[in-house]
Amino acid sequence: MAENSHIEWTHHTFNPWWGCSWVSEACDHCYAEKEAHRRNRGEWGHNTLRWFNSSAYWLDPLKWDAAAAAEFRRARVFCASMSDVFEEHPDPRLDQCRAKLWKLIADTPNLDWLLLTKRPQNVKRMTRDTWGDNWPENVWLGISVENQKWADKRIPVLLSCPAKVRFLSCEPLIGPVDLSKWVKKGEPSPIHWVIVGGESGFKSQCRAMDPEWVRALREFTLAHNIGYHFKQWGCWVPNKT
Repeated sequence: MAENSHIEWTHHTFNPWWGCSWVSEACDHCYAEKEAHRRNRGEWGHNTLRWFNSSAYWLDPLKWDAAAAAEFRRARVFCASMSDVFEEHPDPRLDQCRAKLWKLIADTPNLDWLLLTKRPQNVKRMTRDTWGDNWPENVWLGISVENQKWADKRIPVLLSCPAKVRFLSCEPLIGPVDLSKWVKKGEPSPIHWVIVGGESGFKSQCRAMDPEWVRALREFTLAHNIGYHFKQWGCWVPNKT
């Protein structure tokens, strides 16, 4: 999971480490947990082991940056699909890994780094010593928003962070989400991009996504000039008859 990612909304994925812990309903059937178990890379839970990628792996973004510069384009890097960069964990190597990541971001100005988290409450503390209130231009900060409860909890924290681009990953979308509290007609939107997708994996476990939830978000983003990306229906698709 690195160069030429299969995730439609990014070009590359980069994983400083593998492993995480559950924090909300979206985690119930985590694809990353299943993939980590299959590959024997990291464990899930707060006091479990994390699996760290090699030093050679960390050279890949430098190559992507050089390629993007040579082609006069920007490339997006999703970091991290198999963990959460802003997870609190007792292993001190995570702090060291984060410091190394912040330097890597600074060293790759032609890459836009998409940092997606379910823990926005940790972001400012974990970036304060390096970025303070002057964040790099190539950092996009996103939060997972699976339903209105987590929209209400996470979006205000996201909006307090001075990222150039703020985005929502509504995947798996397991309930309706209304963004009208934070986005007002005629005013610049503080949310720049919304990604929507249903739950995939074992069909017996997957929760269906109501097409009306998808339609409402699409219409809202269109009305307020917010970027919108529909990724997938997941295991369950609407009845077309």
